[in-house]
Amino acid sequence: MEDYDIMTREEAEKKMEVLRQIFPIVRLVRGYTVMDLNGKTGAMEGLDKMETAPPCECFAFWQKNEPCRNCISQRMMEEHGQTSKLEFLGREMYQVTARYVEIDGEPYVMEMLQKQDSQNFIDEDGCKKLIGSLMKYNHMVYMDALTGVYNRRYFEDEIKNKTNTAGVAVIDMDYLKVINDTYGHRAGDHAIEMMVNVIRQNIRKTDSLIRYGGDEFLLILPEISKDSFNEKLKMIQEKIHDTAIADYGNLRLSVSIGGVITRDGESIEEAVLRADRLMYFAKDQKNMVITEEKTEYLDETMQEYLRTQTIKPKILIVDDSDMNRELLTEILKQDYEILEAENGEAALKMLEQYGTGIALVMLDLVMPKMDGFQVLTVMNERRLLEDIPVIMISSEDSGKYISEAYGFGVSDYIRRPFDARVVYQRVLNTIKLYSKQRRQLRLVTSQIREKERSNRIMIGILSQIVEFRNSESGPHVIHLNIVSRLLLEQLIKKKNKYHLSWQEIGLIATASALHDIGKINIDEKILNKPGKLTKEEFEIMKTHTTIGATMIGKIDLYHSERLVQLAYEICRWHHERWDGKGYPDGLKGDEIPISAQVVSVADVYDALVSERVYKKAYPHEVAIQMILNGECGNFNPLILECMLDIQDEIRRKISVTSTEDFVRDADAQENMDIANMQLNPLMME
Repeated sequence: MEDYDIMTREEAEKKMEVLRQIFPIVRLVRGYTVMDLNGKTGAMEGLDKMETAPPCECFAFWQKNEPCRNCISQRMMEEHGQTSKLEFLGREMYQVTARYVEIDGEPYVMEMLQKQDSQNFIDEDGCKKLIGSLMKYNHMVYMDALTGVYNRRYFEDEIKNKTNTAGVAVIDMDYLKVINDTYGHRAGDHAIEMMVNVIRQNIRKTDSLIRYGGDEFLLILPEISKDSFNEKLKMIQEKIHDTAIADYGNLRLSVSIGGVITRDGESIEEAVLRADRLMYFAKDQKNMVITEEKTEYLDETMQEYLRTQTIKPKILIVDDSDMNRELLTEILKQDYEILEAENGEAALKMLEQYGTGIALVMLDLVMPKMDGFQVLTVMNERRLLEDIPVIMISSEDSGKYISEAYGFGVSDYIRRPFDARVVYQRVLNTIKLYSKQRRQLRLVTSQIREKERSNRIMIGILSQIVEFRNSESGPHVIHLNIVSRLLLEQLIKKKNKYHLSWQEIGLIATASALHDIGKINIDEKILNKPGKLTKEEFEIMKTHTTIGATMIGKIDLYHSERLVQLAYEICRWHHERWDGKGYPDGLKGDEIPISAQVVSVADVYDALVSERVYKKAYPHEVAIQMILNGECGNFNPLILECMLDIQDEIRRKISVTSTEDFVRDADAQENMDIANMQLNPLMME
């Protein structure tokens, strides 16, 4: 038996008249207008999937602009029951009772409201307990545990929709990742606490400091002039920079700050977005404040860029429906530059035109000519998804489609019908996440650069010692580095079957200098013998591969470093051959690590074109032909194809024989590697 009333419209009106003798307010809420718990309108019977149901009447009645998180009417629609709660209308408190009913076969919720007298509702002692409990709840919900300032939830619930005049600043701590990696997360937490203490000591009681993310804080300063705002942010930046952490080697702190003054009618959330963009510019320089009024730190081009407001991120909306594109444009146009494509083919042309100038793609699934999955396939092939996030929007709610979309690499999946605020926030979150990843990538790559330079110096010194004993020319190590790198770069252009990253290419080229380190233990009489080696001497010479590998393998402290692992592979196996007729282990085909395969070809090439104690130098063309003919052993056909493709570039590059030229070119190459890693972040893995 159902525990709810079933009645006609006439019976319902009579019952409501009776109830109004007890409850001052009695009202009916139609079932399809009740909001669901996620804040989206329920599907209205008879509506197209693309449409949304009318807004809930509760908004106007309770004087709110968003649904309650604990809407009892929605819950009663699901449970077909009755329940009560307390609700405020302005300063007045009401007890609300919601009961599910069916009127003429349609679902309704009957709401009965009774105003509560606060003096009679609870006694004085109970009131104190209630206030204490609410204050404790408020602190628990809205305060950041580490710093004691407001948290992101407080911003979302209480601040973001305000439209009062205020200065809004985004403050981001510089080098927090480095601090965490170098000194540990306790040091990072201590640094954040000290930064927060400095800010709190220099703001007013009416100002709000909010921890927006891990190392990102918002500072809201109501009713402040532009000059005072600029001076305040500059003072905070300087005082933080004057702060040192004595327990960690007097570690000095710094922050990057972007600040704006809210415009007429602009919400705090919208101002945060503008301040966030300025903070990104400051972050590129570090320890800097940039506001719309203070841009003298930037060059003329960047100042003009800010003045003309062209710093809006570009979003590409791909949908065959004009209405859908127009709807998304309306939601996003205020803060983003919108590009539109009516099908997948047009989208790919725009991606080719703008490249990483597009901050986000919003992609429909079902389209003519080329559907969303086909677009994602091409984007994957062109490695575009590594730099350009994609949010897929579709009416398809099948788990199969959603799973497949994430499998292709989309960042998010939004189902129609959707809520405009949800779409806006998820777009904002996705773009911010990718921007933060790029900033971290720049920091990581700069660390890699310094590490690579130090490695190159030390390995260069060690390899020169070996070459000195071997009476081989100094340029051999340089040529090996150049040719190995050229072959590897051509290899990934041709077919990256070995999944080489730009970082891995640099490490292989660097480690190639150690290929003959085992010769340090070979008798100099054998190393420098002008004539042909005897069988016994050749057997001794062959041991330089295993000696070198043993030497590298005994470096226990760094055995997990990729550079050391590659050096081991190259030392031991750079004399192996594709057909299994090399030494020391007779490896065959791709049993030989690709690092050793490439260095092997580079080593043979330079040995042929260089003069040695036992031979004259061969011309470049002859050396290439000898290698292709198999006169120096059998090599990977794919590497030989690469060598043939770039033979002219090899000849040109190895003409750089001076150490100074090589160091200059190597530094330039490092810059290229960093650029490649920034353009292809997933290739760092």
